[in-house]
Parts: sequence; structure tokens; C-alpha cells
Amino acid sequence: MDATRASLLIIDVQEKLYPACQEPEQTVANCCFLVKCANRLGVPVLVTEQYPKGLGHTAPEILELVAQNGDGPEGGNVISKVAFSAVPADGFIDKIEENTGRDQVVVMGMETHVCVLQTVMELIERGREVYLVADAVTSRSMHDKIFAIERMRDAGAKIVTRESVMFEWLRVAGTPEFKELSALIK
Repeated sequence: MDATRASLLIIDVQEKLYPACQEPEQTVANCCFLVKCANRLGVPVLVTEQYPKGLGHTAPEILELVAQNGDGPEGGNVISKVAFSAVPADGFIDKIEENTGRDQVVVMGMETHVCVLQTVMELIERGREVYLVADAVTSRSMHDKIFAIERMRDAGAKIVTRESVMFEWLRVAGTPEFKELSALIK
């Protein structure tokens, strides 16, 4: 993973959805962790919301951090969708790549076996390099999560953790960014 080639995609971590999922607090915390890393390292952050009228909006703690990135709703990087995959949502992914030239997508969110899975599969089909953050995805059932991760790995997604993303983005120790971000690890 390369911070200059990557975008961070948060899929459907919404107020009415995450309480039904396994370990929702940890998933939200890990999403926030990576948004903080992205903000510090200049990685664009993209957010989707599945049918927000019914499922509510993205967890407020995530939206607050995304707004600090300059990619909040006013910047157009939070998009509502009804398709399970984020890829066809008004050309959302294509627009981001055109604007940034980034070909790597680091993916996290809810639910692993529905919207995350379908998005990852379409991104791979379109030739994107996809990294799935295993400790920042969840589903209502752990069984569904496990099998979805296996399927995405088999399709070509690289399975990573939040810390591996941070350290690969950083590349070296001893920088001000390293000092600031390594302090986030608890």
C-alpha cells in the first residue's frame, strides 16, 4: 500500500445498522483510526451511506473526522446509494480516480457480506488494487463476515489490518507523522 496511490473507502457505517452488527464499537473505532491516519498523510477519504432515510447517517465520530479531511458532505465525498455496491453510485469511484489518479482502494465498513463484498468485487473487476481491512469490517453474523472475507481474498483482495495499513502508509520511523500516528496505537 502506498499513501500516494490510495484512497480510503468507508462503506455504510450507519447509525441504525451498526448496533445490529458484531463488535460495532471496535469497527467504528478502527474506521476512525484509519481516517486519522488518512487525514495526517493526505489520503482521500470516501464515505457511502446505504439508504440513509431508513438506516440513518454515518456514525457521527467518523463524519467529524472525515470533515477534517476536507472530504465531508460539502466536498462531495459522502454519497447516498441504494445499490449494494458503491461502484455504480453515480460514477462515484470513477470520479474520485479521475480527480486523484489513485488506483489503490483501502476498504472498510458494513456489512462485510453485502455492500462491502459487492463493492470489493466490482472494484477488482475494474482493475483496482483492493485492500480489505479485516478488523474494520463487520456483519450481523460472524459466519457471514468470515466467508465474505475468504471470497474477497480468493477474488484478489489483499486482506490487511488497520495497523498494517498505517505502517505501510508511513514506510519509515522517525518522522513527525510516525511519532503522531504511532501514538494512536493502544
